[in-house]
Parts: sequence; C-alpha cells; structure tokens
Amino acid sequence: MPPLQTSMQTSFPAQKDRPLPAPAEPRIAVLIPCFNEEIAIGKVVRDFRSALPLAAIYVYDNNSTDRTLEIAAAAGAICRREPLQGKGNVVRRMFADVEADVYILVDGDDTYDAASASRLISPILYDRVDMVNAVRITKVTAAFRKGHRFGNALLTGIVSVIFGDRCTDVLSGYRAVSRRFVKSFPALSRDFEIETELTVHALELRLPIVEIEAPYRERPPGSFSKLSTYRDGIRILRLIAILVKEERPLQFFGLISLVIFLATLALGLPIVWTYYETGWVYRVPTAVLASGLGIVSVLTLMTGLILDPVTRGRRESKRMHYLSLPSAEFEPHRQPDTL
Repeated sequence: MPPLQTSMQTSFPAQKDRPLPAPAEPRIAVLIPCFNEEIAIGKVVRDFRSALPLAAIYVYDNNSTDRTLEIAAAAGAICRREPLQGKGNVVRRMFADVEADVYILVDGDDTYDAASASRLISPILYDRVDMVNAVRITKVTAAFRKGHRFGNALLTGIVSVIFGDRCTDVLSGYRAVSRRFVKSFPALSRDFEIETELTVHALELRLPIVEIEAPYRERPPGSFSKLSTYRDGIRILRLIAILVKEERPLQFFGLISLVIFLATLALGLPIVWTYYETGWVYRVPTAVLASGLGIVSVLTLMTGLILDPVTRGRRESKRMHYLSLPSAEFEPHRQPDTL
C-alpha cells in the first residue's frame, strides 16, 4: 500500500491499526471539554479507556448544572473545571494545563468513534505529523443534519480558498495534535469557532496535516446539542473574517480599497465628463463625496501594504516559536510493516 501522505497532499489512506509504542515512550492525553453531558460522558470515558488503556483522560467541566463531573470521575477520568463559559475557553485551559506528547481532542457527546483513536495517533508517532483531523462519515441524517452539512461545506470552502485546501472537514471536533502544535497555538476563540482556529493555525504555519475518515453517530437519547446553527455559524464567519484581516491584510484591505475605488469611479466619472464638456461642476456635493472616497480608497490600500510585512513578521515569530519546541522522537519497539 502507498505510504501515509502528509502536508503536501491530504488523502484518506486505507490503514490497518498500527502498534503504538511502549508505555514509557509517548504520553497520550485525551482532552474532553464538557457542558451538561451526564448522559454520554461516562460511556465516552470508558470507550477511550478501552481504546487507549495507557492514555490519561481529562474531562474539563464548563459550569455544568448536572452530574457530568461526578459521572466522569466515576468512570476514571481526571476531572477539572473551567469557569469561563465557551468551548474555546476550555480548550485554551486544557492546552495550557496538560503536558503530553500527543493530544486527542474530542467532544463529550458520544458522537465520535473511540476505536479510531489509534489511527489518529499513529501519524503523529510514526510520521511526525502535527495534526490529524477526523473527517466525519455517517449515513444517519439526525447525526449530521443537512443544514449542518451545508454550513460545514460552506465554511470549509471559504477556509480552503483563503488559507489552503488541505482540510475537508474544518468543523470536526475530533482530532489529534502534537505537543509542538499545542504549545504554539494561541487559542483566541471563546466558543465553537475553536475548530476553525485550530485548522487555520495549521494551514498558516504549513504544518504537516493528515486526514482520516472516522464514523460519526447520533447523540444518545436524552442528550441535546449545545450548537446553534445560525448563531455559531455567524460566529465562525466572523472569526474567518478576523483571521483574514490578521493573516491576509493586503488581500483584505486591498479588496475593500477596490470596492471603494469602484464607487469613486461610479460617482466621479460623470462629474469629470460634464466638466470636460462644459467646464462646470454642477454636483458639488457628489464631487466632494467622490474625492473623499478616493482618498479613503488610497488610505485603505496603504493600510494593507503597511500591515502585510507586520503580519509576515508575526508569522515568522510563530514559526520560530514552534521550531523552538523540541520535536517528540519515539522509537517504537516494532515499526509497522504496512500502512
């Protein structure tokens, strides 16, 4: 079979489960942010304990009003609290607190397949990949509604056009990342935009990325999603706009400058033509407005030109910080014979 592909080309390789290194070599942490998941969290912890018996499983409770934390602790998880509401706040806290070589980030709603965890980890341990994204595969309409599919495809398409097309499921909540990735990731998002920020961070630094297909199922009966299709969709679009402004300032402000310049031409050309024919300016307010828009257009373009090298410097700084972190090197007792 062909070798596992990394950052230059993303694919869905047909993989066999590969042996993980000896217990003393990698430190694996399963990170589960939770808010009112008492129905599902016990099974999630047990499933990951079975799939990865040597991993440390962390459940961070985000102000739950039910028995989420109690049930998670009874199932064997390491339980902690994060009072700042929002998934992004929880992920930021987990990334800051937990020390490991490989991190698995997964939701606590029992929609993701714990048995796929070893396939998520393997590329990081064997191929020095920094992020492995689980592309959700399901035939259950209730698990992945048409509206959510459309929104995911739309947002994934926007990210692909702007930042690169190496991820096909930007909003997946199931992925594995390396320690280098975690400790160089700023985690600025507050809520469900965190998945988009994770993806853009990897794309911007051109980190090695792999995607695998993983089953995705419906929530258990009695469990309810905290995701608001329209509200969180708008938040994600806003985050993408902010990331474009910060990471692609020349394109962002250049596009705005172009729109303003076209408006300047639409208002100013008739006035210039009339002045050329008659020698008079009959619409003075419109002429003043067109002149003002022309100035704004130039200033907007200059803003992009000034910020572009600043952004390049910031990107270089992030890259250098990433490189300053030691690369985890594992020597498995037995390398996989086939992929």
